[in-house]
Formats: sequence, structure tokens, C-alpha cells
Amino acid sequence: MLTIYGRINSHNVKKVVWLADEIGLPFERIDMGGSFGYTVEYLAMNPNAMVPSIKDAEFSLWESNAILRYLADKYAPQFRADDLQMRAAGDKWMDWQFHFADAFRDAFLGMVRAAPEQRNRAAIVKSAAAAGAKMAMLDAELASRAYLSGDNFGIADIPMAVYARTYFGIDIERPDLPYLKAWYDSLLQRGAFAKIAAIPLS
Repeated sequence: MLTIYGRINSHNVKKVVWLADEIGLPFERIDMGGSFGYTVEYLAMNPNAMVPSIKDAEFSLWESNAILRYLADKYAPQFRADDLQMRAAGDKWMDWQFHFADAFRDAFLGMVRAAPEQRNRAAIVKSAAAAGAKMAMLDAELASRAYLSGDNFGIADIPMAVYARTYFGIDIERPDLPYLKAWYDSLLQRGAFAKIAAIPLS
């Protein structure tokens, strides 16, 4: 059985749990990171002291997007484009998600994990604007296709969808991004996304 290590309020853990649930892959999730800390055994498997990691039989792997690609290639190849150029385009957006996360970090931490009286409003506003500019890039991409994975949903949609849930879920100013919103709303119809990723923010 697949074991997923990581706390469920982590964006990167949500990605992996969502995919496992989406494809009906049996798994056990073990809380790790954040307030749960790290065990010696976990740090031996992932010395980065970050989540998630997985163990699939005797094989262990860390880095959330690498895990998504591994699980799709092994268990759900229908979630990877057959065309290599389309696959590479999807991989680009998967990894671009980390640029968005950098821009969005202060807004997320300030609005979700800081007490109201401790919020740095200037930092939140600056971060929200930077995140909005990044999301405008994604909106332009989605104007020409239904999914970041191509014509159909795939793993390339998962990383940014998890962050889109947070982006649309906190009280910040956002530009009008109709293609992004339509893409996000369509993903909310997927049971696994609604159950795993669209949970209360913490």
C-alpha cells in the first residue's frame, strides 16, 4: 500500500493525496511536518525536513511534483498527455507553480496563519498584487485550452488548482480572470478535489 507522509493542510501534501484519491489508489496518510514535527525515520528518508514524501512498497520519493509524475506514470497514465510537447507544456506549469507560491506567500501567511492583529497589511497587499499578476499569466494560458494538461484534466492541473483554492479562498483583491475562474470552478466538480483540497484553510 502507498504511504503518504505529510499534514493535510500543506498545499504540497494536498496535491499527492488528491491524485491518489482521484485514481482510487489505496493509501495511508501519516501526519508529518508543521506542528507534528519530523521523526528520525522520516528525516532518514527525506533529509530536507519537508513534506510530502511517499513510500510505495520499498521505493521512497520526495518532491511533490515528482511524486505526481511517478504515481501517474505507474498507476494512471491517462492523466499524462501522450504527446511529448503537450506533456512538456503541462510540466512547465507544474513547476511554474513554485514561482506563484513565492509571490503568494506573504498573502497566504498573513491572511491564513497570522492572527488578525499581527497581519502586515502592506506585505499582504504587495503579495496579493504579485500573485494576481502571476494568475493573469495562467488566465491567458487557459484562454486557449480547457486544462493545463491539454484537452482533458491531468496531473498538470493539480499543483495550481491547489493554490487556486487558497487564492480564491482568502480576502484579498483579485483581478477579473474569467478563464482561470471557469477552470477552477470546473475542478470543484471533481469529488477528489472538493474532498481533499477544498477544505477549510489553516
